[in-house]
Amino acid sequence: MAGSPSIERPTMDYLTHPGPYRVAVGELALAGLPGIIVAPVSGQDLPAVAFAHHWLQPASRYLGTLKYLASWGIVAVAPTTEKGPFPSHRGLGQDLSTALQLVANSRLADRAVSVDPAKLGVAGHGTGGGSAILAAADDVGLKAVVTVNAANTRPSSVTAAGLVLAPGLHLAGGQDDYTPLRSNAELIARGWAGQVQLRTIKKGEHLGFAEGPHWTSTVYGSAPQRKTQSVARSLMTAFFLRYLNGQDQLADELTEKIAGTVRADYSTI
Repeated sequence: MAGSPSIERPTMDYLTHPGPYRVAVGELALAGLPGIIVAPVSGQDLPAVAFAHHWLQPASRYLGTLKYLASWGIVAVAPTTEKGPFPSHRGLGQDLSTALQLVANSRLADRAVSVDPAKLGVAGHGTGGGSAILAAADDVGLKAVVTVNAANTRPSSVTAAGLVLAPGLHLAGGQDDYTPLRSNAELIARGWAGQVQLRTIKKGEHLGFAEGPHWTSTVYGSAPQRKTQSVARSLMTAFFLRYLNGQDQLADELTEKIAGTVRADYSTI
């Protein structure tokens, strides 16, 4: 498969499907922090992304997304900290940075996998998206940020957005009644210091990006949506491959029309 354009120069068409890499799931706790790690079974100098869960959501609700990223050659980690009803948003952001440093300074899979410390990014859903922004505001070594239905946090992720120089992609649910576009994702995107893009997933609901059954779906009145997950995963993967792994052929495609989404006019990437 070496030399295949689907691996070395993927397009958005390729990225609507899982990638060619076999993946393995492990415990981040073995490296010193509670959480999940999903990685290709082999590969050197890979990019890595740390993902932050939404309020009251177990990190396991994002396992499909972590596997998707890993299938395209990205080491994905998700801390399982700050799980209670009164989490520290900054604490989760700090755990994202810690998780990335753990994998960037370790040899994984019996030394078959290594991470390039210059290719690190963060992502998150809901309040986890806010924590990802807090992490990026504090850690200038992070190279890309993706959020889904980002919520404001304490301290404010809207304010922190003005300190983030890394490129950011912010995905908002068009049918999200809990983190409405104008009060969160749009304010974050408008205040972003670096290059930024805001896209609305037209039919996306508040928990549409989360996976599998969970009692909070009843509380929110929002269930997992495979279409929302598919669109968000392909955009997230494309964004990280472009900005963490130098896949610049994706630059134009990320600015074009993408089915099921609407791109904000003021987006700069």
